[in-house]
Amino acid sequence: MSRGTLATIGMVFLLSGCASVNYAPESASVVLPDRFAYADDHANTDMPVRAAIETLLPSDDASFIALRDLAMSDSPDLQAAVARIDQARAGLRRAGAERLPNVAASASVERQRISSAQFGGAGGAGFAIDADRTQFIAGINASWDADIFGRLRASERVAALQLDAASADAVAVRLALETDVARSVSAYRMLELRVALIADDVDKANEFAALNAVRAEAGLSPASDAVRARAMADLAMARLQALEATRAAILSALSTLTTRSVVEVRSIVDKGQRLSDAQPVPQFSVPSILLRQRPDVIAAEYRLAAANSDIAAAAALRFPRLSINGALGLISLGIGGLFDNEAIIGALGAELAGPLLDFGRIGAQIDQKEALAREAFANYRGVIFQAMGEVEASLGTIAAIDRQVSALQSQLARDQDVLALVSERHRLGLDNFLAVIDAQRTLYASNDALIAAQEDALAQRILLYRAIGGLPLR
Repeated sequence: MSRGTLATIGMVFLLSGCASVNYAPESASVVLPDRFAYADDHANTDMPVRAAIETLLPSDDASFIALRDLAMSDSPDLQAAVARIDQARAGLRRAGAERLPNVAASASVERQRISSAQFGGAGGAGFAIDADRTQFIAGINASWDADIFGRLRASERVAALQLDAASADAVAVRLALETDVARSVSAYRMLELRVALIADDVDKANEFAALNAVRAEAGLSPASDAVRARAMADLAMARLQALEATRAAILSALSTLTTRSVVEVRSIVDKGQRLSDAQPVPQFSVPSILLRQRPDVIAAEYRLAAANSDIAAAAALRFPRLSINGALGLISLGIGGLFDNEAIIGALGAELAGPLLDFGRIGAQIDQKEALAREAFANYRGVIFQAMGEVEASLGTIAAIDRQVSALQSQLARDQDVLALVSERHRLGLDNFLAVIDAQRTLYASNDALIAAQEDALAQRILLYRAIGGLPLR
């Protein structure tokens, strides 16, 4: 083959690889606002961000720490995430191994019978042909792709980025477990606080019912007052018993999260520190840059980078591949002859091969990878704007609930004063018992509303912890 022909073939190879490819935009092209719309202008800006984030969880509760550790050690969801990391790690090892020489060894024994007829009857022309022959062969074959256009390197980058994405996914699972346990423990503590308050209401209602029963027997008040007082005590007891269903739901959720029995979970959570009053932590400055450290955002970012690297790997298929091949072996008609110098055979060569006319196969593959990269970029934008929306919702809800808690505390204080005043007027005969019952029911409702708001305030701070991605990963 002439030099001109070789040059022409080489030019065809190179030109076939010169078509441009379109990569998806990088993650940095997504611009975030400087601050959140619902950020508190009076938030504590002196507290370090990491220390402030830690205050969003009930980390001072030993039960939360114990249950969180159990969830982290034996959660099926986390075990599945770890298995996906192992899969990705194995894929990375395989991609790295593809860049190294491939060496194979072989050995064979072949028994062959031939006929002199194969040689036109030459066996009768003065020399003999051995009709039975045994051949012994042993050898080593090696091949190596020089990867001069980076196809294998790009594939290895894809595998490495997929491993990083799987690791970030596992962190997201850990974050979900941590916050789910925190919400359940916080709800249990608020339940205990509510039980204590309602139990106090039950005691007071029973005392009031007994007092009215004595007054009715003495003729100082109508019998209907004693009946109404007993009904009020029964209502307080019913409120107390209704909380047991909530307790069962919380303990069942913790049992699922920790894969432990309800009995074991309850023994752990009952040893923790009970709340005497719910005091939500103050708001702090939340920089929008925290969104980029959320594990699901990081995973989407890695998948976007992997998709772009996958385009590079597909584009490299347009260029020729340089392979170096070698073989070294032994061949002999007798096993003892394998160790003679004459038995050694070998070969060494190089191969340059590439697409000449593939009728659009590689182009279609590149188009597919480009579409997957655009999808990965859209997914990344979706994840990061979803994260921004979740943080905004948490910040706005926290601000509203804190104002609600403050208003309910003022209302509760007024309702307590009203009940004390109405009770005293009833004792002096200046008001009927219905006014006392109305005031007591109003106080019950105010108490329940305040505790529910305080529970929401704690839960929203835990959701904020999840929304900003927990403690920074990087």
